[in-house]
Amino acid sequence: MDNFLKQSWAGLRILLALTVVCGVLYPMAVWGVSRIPGLHGNAEATDTTLVAVVREGDKYFVPRPSAATLPASGGSNKGELNEDYTKKINELRTTIAQREGVSEDQVPQDAVTASASGVDPDISPEYAEIQVSRVARASGLSVEKVRELVKANTGGTFTTTVNVTALNRAIDAAH
Repeated sequence: MDNFLKQSWAGLRILLALTVVCGVLYPMAVWGVSRIPGLHGNAEATDTTLVAVVREGDKYFVPRPSAATLPASGGSNKGELNEDYTKKINELRTTIAQREGVSEDQVPQDAVTASASGVDPDISPEYAEIQVSRVARASGLSVEKVRELVKANTGGTFTTTVNVTALNRAIDAAH
């Protein structure tokens, strides 16, 4: 019995110590580092980087399709050998080609597939480009102005992407 109490007390002390270290001290240290001048601007996420705010209508750019239903997120986990998935992708490719007035082989892959998280607001510059004419026509902005807004909302660290949420806000602001 004495050994059981010693082990229980040791386990409780370790639990309390790890709770303080992992649940209090570490988060405070990470938060403190994020407050170092020059890092703060990159430490806080904004709604333009978290979730695509989908706006309806032809005057807006369309983000990647979502495989998630909020509050959950995640990809569909279906592969190209899944017949239902392939059928859905082909139907979506046809729909997008008709909507944008391009041939199906011009529809980029990110237009018909969700991101790994399922809720990515970014699209490829190629997908943005095939949407420019539709958005310009529906919004009343010139094609040049819409391309300028696309360029202003294009960036990336590892790959070049267009942030659809920020871009659609810029479309609204341009009016």
